[in-house]
Amino acid sequence: MSTASNRILPELDSLNRFFWTSGADGQLRVLRCADCRFWLHPPGIVCPKCLSRNLAPETVSGLGTIEALTVNHQPWSPGQEVPYTVAIVSLDEQQGLQLTTNIVGCPPESAFIGQRVKVVFEAAEDVYLPLFTPA
Repeated sequence: MSTASNRILPELDSLNRFFWTSGADGQLRVLRCADCRFWLHPPGIVCPKCLSRNLAPETVSGLGTIEALTVNHQPWSPGQEVPYTVAIVSLDEQQGLQLTTNIVGCPPESAFIGQRVKVVFEAAEDVYLPLFTPA
């Protein structure tokens, strides 16, 4: 793991590289089963619904709803700005398709459960972190 913009960046591998780099073109991509059309995140090698291995990244709308959140006041690394919002966002494409992310573009205390959000990306080295902002 490396750091940039005071964030710990994910280690890229053959399974997750598409997810962490797809934001380069402004699109959020999630792994999807070509047989039963089930979306799965985090990426895996087998569809948990039909057990197919016929999986490929597909673009999602980037729209979702905040399901849970916390406003963190503890800086966990040197230079980290606080407070910041950590949230679980449910993507519109499928019930249960969720990302743990940060809410940006608004004061942390103004984010709320049920709020509609859209993806934005923060570039850091060769990674494009999917963050969400009020829609």
